Amino acid sequence: MKKQLLGLAVLATLACAGVARAEDAAEGAKPEKEKCYGVAKAGKNDCASKDGSNGCAGHTTKDNDPTAWVYVPTGLCDKLAGGTTE
Repeated sequence: MKKQLLGLAVLATLACAGVARAEDAAEGAKPEKEKCYGVAKAGKNDCASKDGSNGCAGHTTKDNDPTAWVYVPTGLCDKLAGGTTE
């Protein structure tokens, strides 16, 4: 009986350790980012526009300005209406 309980305790400990490692790996994995032009809301761009019409984050004055950009996970921009990486 003691051997069975000990065996179950060891298995439970190993299972918990495996779950914790998997969660740590998922949290540590950061998706690559790309600049996505034409989808930022007014005042929500990430940095200067590509044509120099604004010089800093949060300075775009109109929604979906084709020169303003935001960082998005790689591959998402192509799926957004009006989004372009160029």
